Amino acid sequence: MQHVKEHLLIGCGNPLLDIVASVDNELLEKYNLKPNDAILASDEHMLLYKDLDDKYNADYMAGGSVQNTLRVCQWILEKPKIATFFGCVGKDDYAKILEKKATQDGLNVRYQYTNAAPTGSCAVLITGTHRSLCAHLAAANHFTIDHLQKLENRQLLESADYFYISGFFLTVSPPSIIEIARHAYKRKRTFMMNLSAPFVSQFYKEQLMAAMPYVDILFGNEEEVETFAREHNWQTKDRKEIGQKLLTLPKENSERERIIIITQGHHPVLLFQGRNIKEFPVQQLSREQLVDTNGAGDAFVGGFLAQYIQKKSLDVCIRCGIWAASQIIQRSGCTFEGKPSFRE
Repeated sequence: MQHVKEHLLIGCGNPLLDIVASVDNELLEKYNLKPNDAILASDEHMLLYKDLDDKYNADYMAGGSVQNTLRVCQWILEKPKIATFFGCVGKDDYAKILEKKATQDGLNVRYQYTNAAPTGSCAVLITGTHRSLCAHLAAANHFTIDHLQKLENRQLLESADYFYISGFFLTVSPPSIIEIARHAYKRKRTFMMNLSAPFVSQFYKEQLMAAMPYVDILFGNEEEVETFAREHNWQTKDRKEIGQKLLTLPKENSERERIIIITQGHHPVLLFQGRNIKEFPVQQLSREQLVDTNGAGDAFVGGFLAQYIQKKSLDVCIRCGIWAASQIIQRSGCTFEGKPSFRE
């Protein structure tokens, strides 16, 4: 681990305080939410957060997809400040909670602060083993490219070899994404993205496709890739066919072949590289072991990155991702404790 330098990995995303609660289907119906989905809050959802505070025994946790991924990555690496996180928060107590938690987990936090809005939050509604996410981005929406261009942050960009951005961030600052994507391309560094949620391919298709030529590694789950295929009129739901089509999308750096990774819940993870498709079985947990699937996808990428930035084989990276996801879904929220026990 000693050869892994500080500030090797940079992530950009939406820092959110997760408000986690076990709820009934009536609450989902009240706010037109689905049991397994991730959406941005609209006007009809503004009272949801008060409902959780008033009527449910809600917990507060550091969240946001990329921040979760990097926290898991740091936990596995057991060496602080390997990963740096950029995102925007308000000047309030929620931001202090977020920064304290993330820093305790070893993350190098470089928030942009705004007076224009409070720190973002995400309602995490748990019904059995399902979870519905409703994110109120608030301050997270105010991230600007100016923050990346500050001297101290430019130095961090220069130091990093790996860059990871969620599809969720396409709703916030596409110019920042393209800035980092081009930076990675010019310096022959690795640029990675996650499709993140079906709505990204549906409503931010233009922004996603502007970034896609720079993507070296793309992550997505079964619903996300099927939605992407439907939006591009590929006329197939076959995930192996979709993965192969994703490989062939235009790419700026033709010297570095694109890698596609599709997770499928408890079904095998699919790895697409060149003409090869590999399947990796997922550990089956009992219903009693399953506590909360919230954060499983984030944890998978965190486990993957912890090995990938150490230049481990893709097989090891994916097995670590599967292991990390299996740990997180046995706990409430994207949380962990103790020393990681993954073995190659």
